[in-house]
Amino acid sequence: MMDWSGYLDESEMIRWEGRPAPRAFTFRNWKHSMLGFLLLVLALYWESVGLQLKAVYDTPLVFWVPIPFVLVGLYLAIGHLFLARIEWEKVFYAVTDRRVLVQKGLFRCRVEQMPLDDLAYFRVRPLGAELGTVHLCSGGGERSLVVSCIEYPRQMTRLLEDALEANGIDCTIRTV
Repeated sequence: MMDWSGYLDESEMIRWEGRPAPRAFTFRNWKHSMLGFLLLVLALYWESVGLQLKAVYDTPLVFWVPIPFVLVGLYLAIGHLFLARIEWEKVFYAVTDRRVLVQKGLFRCRVEQMPLDDLAYFRVRPLGAELGTVHLCSGGGERSLVVSCIEYPRQMTRLLEDALEANGIDCTIRTV
């Protein structure tokens, strides 16, 4: 686990800490890959037509125009997956007795935080039997924090429910 001592206030204690599940975190935006593959196929076809037109009409521009679309298609198809896997190594989560801390970042790590006193509600999006993403929102709705792809999210949400009750918010489950 991570050493949070540099981020904690005096007498602040960690009550829960975790990391995202590697596979779930890496593939959380898999729909981008589907769009990326479609764009890549279309751009490669366009590139092949441009290559043939360049040979026949000697116009180099038709060869170079699809190149940015090929690059975007490659990024959306597989590039974002590699970047997410690299970022996973730097992602850590913690709930203290005063706030929620999220460290993330691809090239430069940054720590986002939300005081538990500001917490108004949270939503859990299940990703599997014991896997989920927790979205936390503050009272005014101006701040939100996402804890992505954690295993056993119930361990964290119990602490959040206690914080909501301390804030005077009813935590009973309501069906719509």
